[in-house]
Amino acid sequence: MANNQSVRRLLDAFTRGRIIGKLEEGRRTAIRGFSSGRPRGTTPADDRYIVLQARRNRRQTAGEIARHTTQATGRSISRFTVSRRLHGGGLFARRPVRCVPLTPAHRRRRSLWCREHRNWRDNEWGRVLFTDESRFSLSSDSHRILIWRERGSRNHPSNIIERDRGAMGLQFLFMDDNEPCHRTVAAEQLLESEDIERMDCPARSPDLNPIEHVWDFLGRCLAALGLPPVTIQKLRLALQDEWQQCLNNSLTPSFSAWADAVKPA
Repeated sequence: MANNQSVRRLLDAFTRGRIIGKLEEGRRTAIRGFSSGRPRGTTPADDRYIVLQARRNRRQTAGEIARHTTQATGRSISRFTVSRRLHGGGLFARRPVRCVPLTPAHRRRRSLWCREHRNWRDNEWGRVLFTDESRFSLSSDSHRILIWRERGSRNHPSNIIERDRGAMGLQFLFMDDNEPCHRTVAAEQLLESEDIERMDCPARSPDLNPIEHVWDFLGRCLAALGLPPVTIQKLRLALQDEWQQCLNNSLTPSFSAWADAVKPA
């Protein structure tokens, strides 16, 4: 037989039947060899234990879970391995949703406040100086709390952190949220001496202060800069520049929309 001629082998009926049977069962005829790569540092039981820890306490860091897993298994496991196993289990580190706890009395006062101010005009809202505090730093580590959660579960009750903090400051119209510190004799004397008019505001209602969202917007503008500030002076100048652009492009046009949102409340 010439070298350039191919040879055809005919399978017997038994071998042919075995191959067809494997294919019908969804199996393969090829033999998979063992991987020559680095073996996994965790077992399937370890992976389930890692995911279980994160579900029980969603505020744990990957480093804390790694330490607990190392103590339980006796094998050294890094936080990077923990992160990969959590991602494989559908858990990802995300900032939790924050809200203020509201009682039925708080809800009634919020509804009453909105009804009382639903007909205010732009010139009346223009007398109010909305203030709030925020922080901006040169360090990328903001020390914020993260939680492990599944995709699409942002507003699940277990992924929400309640915070009891109002949004108050010195106002041209002082928005009183009924906190005890704003009802002291010293506070009353200061308001009277400075001739500051008091404006009642329902407690635990930071969403009624539009400046709350401005700080988040300003922080995202700074994060988008090509060259982030490296000194306090440059950070101050960058904040002033971004504030002016934010004021012209976003704040002034959006305030009317915020005021309109009070009307149907």
